[in-house]
Amino acid sequence: MSEDAPASTVMAEKKLPKDLAAEKGLVNVQIDGHWIQVPRGTRMIEAAKMAEKEIPHYCYHPKLSSPGNCRMCLVQMGMPPRPAPGADPVYGEDGYQEIGWMPRPVIACANTVAENMGIRTSGDLVEDTRKGVMEFLLINHPLDCPICDQAGECKLQEFSVEHGRGQSRFQETKIKKPKNVDIGKNIRLDDERCIMCSRCIRFMDEVAEDPVLGFSQRGTHTSVTVHPGHRLDSNYSLNTADICPVGALTSNDFRFQMRVWFLKETKSIDTNCGTGANTVIWTRGNEIFRVTPRQNDEVNSAWMPDSHRLAFHSLQSDDRLTRPLIRKEDQHLESTWLEASAKAAEGLNMRQPNEVAIIASGRLSNEELYLTRKIAQTIGTDLVSIVPRQGQSDGKLISADRNPNTTGANLIFATDEACAKLDAIREGISAGRIKSLIVLQEDLMEEAGFKQEDLAKLDHLIITHTHANATAALANVVLPGSGFAEKRATYVNVTGRLQRTNQAVIAPGEARDDWEILSALLSHLDKSYQAPASMDGVFNALAAEIPAFQGQSFGSIGDLGVHITQTGVTIPLLEQEKARKESGIIVG
Repeated sequence: MSEDAPASTVMAEKKLPKDLAAEKGLVNVQIDGHWIQVPRGTRMIEAAKMAEKEIPHYCYHPKLSSPGNCRMCLVQMGMPPRPAPGADPVYGEDGYQEIGWMPRPVIACANTVAENMGIRTSGDLVEDTRKGVMEFLLINHPLDCPICDQAGECKLQEFSVEHGRGQSRFQETKIKKPKNVDIGKNIRLDDERCIMCSRCIRFMDEVAEDPVLGFSQRGTHTSVTVHPGHRLDSNYSLNTADICPVGALTSNDFRFQMRVWFLKETKSIDTNCGTGANTVIWTRGNEIFRVTPRQNDEVNSAWMPDSHRLAFHSLQSDDRLTRPLIRKEDQHLESTWLEASAKAAEGLNMRQPNEVAIIASGRLSNEELYLTRKIAQTIGTDLVSIVPRQGQSDGKLISADRNPNTTGANLIFATDEACAKLDAIREGISAGRIKSLIVLQEDLMEEAGFKQEDLAKLDHLIITHTHANATAALANVVLPGSGFAEKRATYVNVTGRLQRTNQAVIAPGEARDDWEILSALLSHLDKSYQAPASMDGVFNALAAEIPAFQGQSFGSIGDLGVHITQTGVTIPLLEQEKARKESGIIVG
């Protein structure tokens, strides 16, 4: 081949970048002067994200359809010029065609990439259009940032600083819209702040499937509102506040409570049902201020139900148990942990193995259930059960199994039904055959149908719980435990995914982690037992003994969890999202 041969001839003898990319189902895209390969059909805004270039946007959300409302994501696009009739495309030495840039911008949220496409996320054309869009968005926007709950999380604030003009040329009177509108039990609307991105409307229509929101009026008078005769009372309504890019929709529960920059974020999971939605717990000092969903596409996508996120208030109620109690002469007296643990073990040692039963909770973590199993083995009883907690699935994220760790209990107790012996225990107590009972994080009269007169027949009743309750009122020993946000622990959700919680706050008073309570009790029952120094030690012992957990550690689980067993259960909302993604409605 002559050294003077044209570049197009040389390129014809070897595969071009477009051919190499096509073999992998990819296309070549130039973003701000740099070539990258992305999957065919990728939206421009996602391609830019892969290139670590941020395109400002308001209406776009990867879990929702893309209407192109806000126009903030405008970029400059370019494509190779169309060759003359009969002519072949001309490739440069790098294997790419020269890009011809369009003189007008396009929206990046709804347009997809193509081979040899060019995208400019900055430059005079792009910056001027963004400044114009931002100026229009701010024309009627109120200057109430100092009192707005969205401060610290407001994209309008951030992008106005980054892409705004710094001053307004609007001289006319601003349009006044409704403020502090009660549109639902959990949500407030401030229409003056709304920028008509329609995220809330699309979420309620496409995800919550409760299309009660819409736009009314036209032009500068356009407002988002609930349809006549309806309210935003969906159990997923607070997700609209999460995705609102401004302060138009705010949570009644969190409203005016705390500036977000004062709050510490702790990654955790929801323990109100078997789904195990991933969450962020927001705290200051030793107080929880809010719980929000954390994205995990294998568990809860980016959403969670209102009822579950607001359940944290129970941890801060006045009926929390804070000190160990021992029953003496028909009244509970405060005790030390050493005395209470010894008293609990003493009553158990006085009975034959077949006279002792353990009722655990499907709310207990894997570590706590493992120690429960060890206690049962030490005592020699096989009367061990959890309390089933079944409800109605909402067809989205709330599982019919209201226990967060039924799957973990089945794995640890090596059974297909960890609640199978509950009826036998109930009958044994009623008949007087069972004399001693350990109850772990359950109120048997409230949640398991036990009768007070039957529990009163017991010679020795031990209970661990977070709150005062009817069963605890009958107990000989009451041991205060920790709530979901007060401990590190692991759980296995209904799909077989091992996940972890992290400690966000400290348990009140002298309340302890349940693994510490159980480990102390086990030490009294078995003098040869070597208590682990931390929860990690309990998990390591569990992983060494229970097959499904082998090879795992608290660190290996990661923030998003790991699948350890097959259950055949699916999460309805994820199945719905998968179908929408496959049809191209959402990016996902």
